[in-house]
Amino acid sequence: MQKLIVILLIATLFIGCKKDTKSPSSVVESEEVNSDREISGSFFYFDDSAVLQTNRELFGVIINEKSQELIKRTKPLKEAPTDEVAVTLKVKVTKKPEHEEGWENRVEIIDIINVSKVDQKDSDIIKLRTEE
Repeated sequence: MQKLIVILLIATLFIGCKKDTKSPSSVVESEEVNSDREISGSFFYFDDSAVLQTNRELFGVIINEKSQELIKRTKPLKEAPTDEVAVTLKVKVTKKPEHEEGWENRVEIIDIINVSKVDQKDSDIIKLRTEE
């Protein structure tokens, strides 16, 4: 009976220690946030909202001087207000405050590296049209 109790205590100890190993991954996530990095993706601006979409994530774009400059540079490349534009940006990624609505991650544009038109045939955007 004592051996069974000792085995259960050891098993409980191992299970309890297993949960402690998850904390380093959250440290890695926090290092990626609040860091300057270069991101390439599709930029959308419509009705006072800006979004940067990469292959893996969506980011809300903080509206500031650089984002206003990017919006001006993308206007001639768009055929419709909802068209996407391919961009490469140097950004600072931050988490949104808990009390605010919006995308979980936000980007503040530090520098605009490249802006180019996306061929709408290659676009993943689905457009709904009505028959006229």
